[in-house]
Order: sequence, then structure tokens, then C-alpha cells
Amino acid sequence: MNESIVIKGARENNLKNVSLSIPKYKLVVLTGPSGSGKSTLAMDTLQRECQRQYMDSMRMSSDTIGKPKVDSIQGLSPSISVGQHVTNRNPRSTVGTVTDIYTFVRFIYSRLGERTCPYCQENIQPTYEPASALIDDDEEFEFQTIGCPHCGAELEQLGMSHFSFNKPEGACESCSGLGHVATINEDAVFNHELSLKEGGVASLNGVHRDIQIRILVAAGKHFGFEFDPDQPLKDYGQAQRDLLYYGVESEVFKSHYPDIKPISGTKFEGVIPGLWRRYKEKEGESLTQEKDGGFFREQLCPECLGTRLKNEVRLVQVAGASIIEVCDWSLREVYQWTQNLESMLPPEGLHLLRPILDDMPERLKRIIDVGLGYLSMNRQTVTLSGGEAQRLRLASLLGSGLTGVLYILDEPTTGLHPRDTVGLIRVLQELRDLGNTVLVIEHDIEMMRAADHVIDMGPGAGVNGGTVVGEGSLEDLMGSELSITGAYLREENMSVPARIRRKGNGQFITIHEAHIRNVNIHTLSIPLGCLVSVTGVSGSGKSTLVFDVLAKGISHGQEQLGCKEITGLDQVGNIVIFDQSPMGRIQRSNVATYTDVFTHLRQLFAGLPEAKKRKLTAKYFSFNTPGGRCETCQGLGVLSVDMNFMPDLEVKCHDCRGRRFTDEVLQVKFQGYSISDLLNMSVQESFDVLKSESKIAGIIEMLCEVGLGYLQWGQSVKTLSGGEGQRIRLAKELSKPSKNHTLYLLDEPTTGLHPSDIKQLHILLNKLVDSGNTVMVVEHSLELIRESDWVIDIGPEGGAAGGNLVAVGTPEDVAQVSASYTGKFLRRILAEGL
Repeated sequence: MNESIVIKGARENNLKNVSLSIPKYKLVVLTGPSGSGKSTLAMDTLQRECQRQYMDSMRMSSDTIGKPKVDSIQGLSPSISVGQHVTNRNPRSTVGTVTDIYTFVRFIYSRLGERTCPYCQENIQPTYEPASALIDDDEEFEFQTIGCPHCGAELEQLGMSHFSFNKPEGACESCSGLGHVATINEDAVFNHELSLKEGGVASLNGVHRDIQIRILVAAGKHFGFEFDPDQPLKDYGQAQRDLLYYGVESEVFKSHYPDIKPISGTKFEGVIPGLWRRYKEKEGESLTQEKDGGFFREQLCPECLGTRLKNEVRLVQVAGASIIEVCDWSLREVYQWTQNLESMLPPEGLHLLRPILDDMPERLKRIIDVGLGYLSMNRQTVTLSGGEAQRLRLASLLGSGLTGVLYILDEPTTGLHPRDTVGLIRVLQELRDLGNTVLVIEHDIEMMRAADHVIDMGPGAGVNGGTVVGEGSLEDLMGSELSITGAYLREENMSVPARIRRKGNGQFITIHEAHIRNVNIHTLSIPLGCLVSVTGVSGSGKSTLVFDVLAKGISHGQEQLGCKEITGLDQVGNIVIFDQSPMGRIQRSNVATYTDVFTHLRQLFAGLPEAKKRKLTAKYFSFNTPGGRCETCQGLGVLSVDMNFMPDLEVKCHDCRGRRFTDEVLQVKFQGYSISDLLNMSVQESFDVLKSESKIAGIIEMLCEVGLGYLQWGQSVKTLSGGEGQRIRLAKELSKPSKNHTLYLLDEPTTGLHPSDIKQLHILLNKLVDSGNTVMVVEHSLELIRESDWVIDIGPEGGAAGGNLVAVGTPEDVAQVSASYTGKFLRRILAEGL
């Protein structure tokens, strides 16, 4: 039996002919500095080859999955990768629906629910009738009636579908089960003082407006009236207005010309129907232009008040709680509720609970173990962070019962408090004990301690990485001279001098009576001129306090949100926020364009003698405009191939061979490198070539300081993680020195960073504070919390059991507070060094 996965000669990206043996049926951690080649080895080599070989064995075409650059991989298993991407953008998808827990709850309420008769207002007890096929067949529940035992009224019997907001039987009729209703803000769409050509309709612009105007003019001519695009909207006749607003197919316009049918070229959709169509098409997207432009007003559904269900369903109770209340509880509370159900129901109803109590509590326990017990069932999946979505999927995989599988996880501890990391480790060990191989890309020291085998990549990032610098236990790594992780651990074990904490500049920002979501803090003073960490378990209210109370309170001036008032704001000149929001979905935006380096590069190349000789201006060196770019791929270097039911595949452009530009542009070289060569270089590699260009060199140094020297200049920002996106924004901000006292708010800036990189980030944050600024981080990393001047610990738990001020002071002060989970872990790390 093959007990190892043997990789020979891996050369993908920056891997330098890597050969290694990964033990099977073990928990293996793959670590190393950011950009050292961990993801390339695990995802781009191992996972891709697993997929390719699997498709080959099924006699499916594997041409879509290119063979990675590796001599051979033996001992492979079917693989499942669990990444940090939230793919489900459907607004109807909730934590309850994706985990199937809501299905169990609907079954409980359909069989054990106590309902109210709408005629006599008396309670109707459940019948506790025996169920045959239970849940599966109950979804196909046919219309049946029951009689009220008090007044004899005939009522529809409630099945599982009546408790679903995704089915017509249960969905609130006013909002169709969405929980909110939208109306078009006509004042934002139409400006009656302007003509169409002047922008009288805000949703019509550019080329789209010109096309629509031609159709409107043609429609007017066909129906026998003049439609003048230069005429102000306020001067329109009724027919013109109805055509513009509602379109030729609307009943309101048809009433003007009942006997005339529209023909091709005159079928104007109507501004209002068009807005509704686009709104529905992009319902899952929270940042559509229609919403951003204020074209729609969204508000809580007045009928169901956001609960999504019909009134008669909302009144049904089991064990004293409605389904609305259960969906609002944290999953930890739902777990407790299921534990108590048996004792709260009469004996004749217990047989109905058997199929539920065999499975539902186990699923809930798995979700709680991965640190997500604070989530509620009605939480939309689109609002989950990448780490939360990954751990939710991990919990469901554990219940699948699969064995002999290779699981590849990408930093599952992202966003986890050290306390919750312990639960996650237990879940991964269970996955291993089922007979699976668990390979985890991770930087967390506790995860490394729990691993059966650790593989350390390095020694540096980009071209300086790509080799295995250590293998075995943490002790083995500490004995390796090349291992960056080992060097960090050796240094941590050495005695360190007592840390000197900054006292601040004597000024404070004070938040008074913060009451929003689960946050309930009477008074909190934040010292200025310090590095401040806001800590607590997942869901405790950290981000709500920092970003929804403090940040919005500052940006809204006098109008305080979520608190009574914030004093001391006059001591802050600027506020800069770095959160984990995606950097964008535009494929053309890359590291070079985002940091403005590409502008400097184009000017540099346009100023070279060869470019002047060929009359190539800066625009010829842009892949975003016609001229010097390859028109086959429009300067992207890749072509997108539609794979029908599989994700689109990107292949190298056959004309420019991935180089983005025409041959003439590529003839222009700076120090022997074309502009395409530089875009394909990592930030760190390009320093030797561009160090003479002071503006570019400064940005390169800053990107390297925040640990992003391994990124390629031409890399799309779409591919960056939340942590990488935050640090690239930080580097961009730091290249513009601030004259005023600035308050920097950062959301887990250590995400995706190796402990050695965290040390580098700490040096950078210290520079900001020493320059007279205040840095406030929402953070789980003990390495950064330990080095902070001031710690604010929120909790003690997540969700409803959180939101309180548990401890505040220096790390040493917080370590002495027995009620603080953060304090418990700080005690150890301050005492041991690690």
C-alpha cells in the first residue's frame, strides 16, 4: 500500500525542481513566507494533477486542465480543495439553507408546531401522526386540510414547504421571501429640466444612451409623433413620457395607440422596466450601479419586517419559540435548544424527533467546533468572509463520511481567535482519523504544533523561494539552518528584554454608550499615539465597534451611528480605513496599474531613444488602449475559453504568446527588458532593474516592506486575497506621507502572513505610530497583539453572548484578566516568548 505522495521535479511558477514525499493519512502543514511557493505546490501542482488524473481515469477530456510542470507524482488520491472564495452570491442563500440545518428546523415545525386558529384565536396542538419517509417525502407535501378542534373552521395543513421562504407556500407575498422591498427613486433617475442628450435620464449614458435615443426617435416616427432628444423632459407630451418611462410593450403606452403594433427597431424597453430587469438580474450583487447610483430605495418589508415568511407561519411555535426566533439565535443557542427539545415535548411526539436528533446536533456541533457558533441561520452567505465560508464548507465535508481523500485547505485559521483554532484543529484531526490526508497551507504556530508533519518552503519569496528548506516536526525545523520558520522559532525561544509600551500623546478618543448589533459598551477610551489592538473571539463585535461605530462616527461628523457620542475626534486630522473588501473584479486592473507604477513605466519607456525613433508615445505602452497592444487578446495576454458547465478557462494568447503588446513595442527595451518582461517580473525582482527610477523604487521598497515583494506587476488584483489587498492599499497610502495626525484602522492586517512577515509588518506599523499617528487593528494574531501598546478585548463569546468590554490595558494587564480568552493565550505567549 502506498503510504506517501511522492512528487518529483516540480517546476511550476517559482518552484525549483522540488522533490519531496508527503505522508498520507496524516495532518500535514505546508508553511513558509508569503510567496515562497506553498500555494503553487499544493494548488497549482498537486491539486491540478489530481484533477487531471481523475478526469483521465473517468475517460473525460483532461485537455482543459493543463499538466503542471512536474516530472511525476505518485500515490495520488481523489482531492478536494477548500479555498476562501465565497461563490454563492444568491441573496436567498443563508447559513441555514447551505448547511441543511434549516431543513431540519422546518421539519420540526411542520410536525411538532403549535399553531393559532385565525378565526377563533385558540391554539391548535400538533397531531403527532407517525411519519413514513419523513423529510424527503415531506418536501412533496400535497394540499391537505385540517379542522380546528375549537371552532370547526377548515384550515390548510402546514407542511415543510410552508416554512420555507424560497417556496410560494411560505414566502411573504409582499417581498417574495426576500425580506426587503425595493422601489425606484424616480427623482434620482429623471431630471425634468434636462433633455435626453443632456443627461435627463441618469441610467442612460454613453454609447448605450445614443443607441436608445435612435430607437426612441424611430418609435416616435412609427407611432406618428415626434420624439425630440433635445427637448427637456418637462415639455414631453403624455405619449412621449409614457414611451420613455414604460416602453412600447407597456399597457399604459398601448392605450394611446391600440391599433398600431411595434416593429423591429422601435421596441424601446422603457427606462423603468429596464431598471427592474437589471435589478433582478443582479439581485445577489450588493454593489450594482443601480444601487450605487441611488436609483433604488431598499427597505425592510412592511408586511413580514424582514422575516421573509407569511404571518400564519410566523405564529407557529415549538417549545415556546417561533421559527423566526430560532433563526435569529446563534447556532450555539440552536444547539442548546435541540438538546432540550426532548424534555420539552410530550412523550407521544418524541418518535418524530428521532431522525432529527440523530443528525442535526452533530452538524451543529461540527460548525461550532470550527469556530462559527456565533452565526445565525438567517445570516446571508453573501455576507460571510472568505475564512467563514471555508470553515462552513469544512464542517459539511466532515459529515460526508468520505475516506481516502486528499483535502487541501488554504489558511483555514484566517479570522479565527486562538481559542477557536483549537476547535478547528480538532475537526481537521477528525477528518484525518477517518482515513484521509489533510494538507493545510498555514502560518499559525498552533496548527504547526498539532501537525503530524510540517513542510517549510522558502527561504524567501518569489525567485528567492521555491525550495523545501525544512521537513518534519517543529523541533526538526528549528534545527534547519535554512528554515525561516525554524529561525523564527529559535529567536522566539530566546529571552527578550522587557517590552516598553508607549503611553500615547495624552489625548483620547472616547466612545460613549455604544449599542449596535451585539455591542453593548458604556464607555471606551482609546489612547492616541499608540498601536492599539482590538481583540476577541470570532463574532464578538470587534469589527462592529471599530468600523461601524468609530469609523462611521468619524465620517458622519455630528451624526453618530450606533452610539450616543464620540468625543476627542478634534484630535484626529485624517482617518484611513483598510478593510478586507475585495479590490475589484476588473481583469485589467493589476498590481502595476493599481499602485500607479504602470504610469511611470509607460513614461519611462516612451522617453527612451528607441521609442522616440519609432514615434511611440506613452499610449503605445498601455495594454488598455489600442495602438501598441495585441488586439487579439486586447492586451490581456490571455484568451477566455467558455467551458460550458465548468469555470471558464484562460489560455495564453496565440498571437502575442502572452506578451500583451505588438512586436514593435516589444523592441523598445530598458536595460535589456521590454515592458512585457517587467510586467512578468515580481516586485522584488524588478528592484535591481528600476532602482534608478526614484518614484518607482520608493513604491517597490514599500511593497516589499508590507511583505508583497513576491507579487508580479502584471498580476490581476482579482487574484489577490483580502489580506494582500489590504496591504497593497497600505503600501499605496504610506507612499503619500501625511502631515496631520492620522488614525489608521486595519482589519486583520496579518491575514496570510508568516510570523516572520508579521514581524516586518509590526516594524512598519511602528513607523506610523512613531511619526505621530495612531494605528488601531482588529486582530487575532498573538504575535502582533503581544507587541501592541494597548489592547481592547471584546466578548466574552460571539453573537448575543459577546459585545461587552472584557478587558482593556497593556497586553500584560489583559493577560491578568481571568474572564478574557485573549488574556489566557497572552499569558502563555508573554511567559514563553511563543
